[in-house]
Amino acid sequence: MTTSDLFALLERLRDWRNLLDMALVAAVIYGLLRLFRGTQAVQVLRGLVFIGVVMAILNQIQQLTAFRWLLTTVTPFLAVAIPVIFQPELRRALERVGRSAPLLMRRVDNANIQHIINEVVKAVDQMAQKHQGALIVFEGSTGLSEISDRGVAVDATISNELILTIFFPNTALHDGATIIRGDRVLAASCVLPLTQREALDTQMGTRHRAALGMTEQTDALVIVVSEETGAISAVRNGRMVRVDPHRLRTILTEFYLPK
Repeated sequence: MTTSDLFALLERLRDWRNLLDMALVAAVIYGLLRLFRGTQAVQVLRGLVFIGVVMAILNQIQQLTAFRWLLTTVTPFLAVAIPVIFQPELRRALERVGRSAPLLMRRVDNANIQHIINEVVKAVDQMAQKHQGALIVFEGSTGLSEISDRGVAVDATISNELILTIFFPNTALHDGATIIRGDRVLAASCVLPLTQREALDTQMGTRHRAALGMTEQTDALVIVVSEETGAISAVRNGRMVRVDPHRLRTILTEFYLPK
């Protein structure tokens, strides 16, 4: 870049519309990285952005006629190939954009929230002590009707006794996920999508893989009780953490009453 080119660039930056144009491009790139955060596509997206910047710079060199022809020819194919390759990640990103305020979607009376949390924590703690496996899904702003419709309809008020009964060993409803919407148990014995990750702990069972798969596709909160160890895990946004009853109470409070 010559000195005259540099002065020409600085002259263009004095126009507020050019500055707005650059800010909008930066905001779009930042927004895409934020939307894909937590997915396997984020590293590829960063690479594509870097390659795109390099190609744009090289495209400004007038002498590279063959390279400019190649860039013009390949770009339409990339516009079609990228959405096909990253279809799961694009779907998840669009779901994030379409989510509204979680509390409005749940429609839970604030006075009843503490009772719900107490009943769930009490049931989970008892199941953990007895090594009684469980998989509980709390619906967020992403609707789970497709999954709940394939399960067994319950539509009952949340209670410690009901949760313990559903997950009692060898009963008809224990082998599957229970979905909670707001302050009611929506359905039981539901089948969840399994995560497609390969680099996972080999000791993770089907419940844990199902919890990861559900939270990778939705904004649901999933609680897992291990049948083998009695450990309690909380899963959200594709991330799993081991918790105790006190930490579980905090997580449920943040879920129902987000700051």
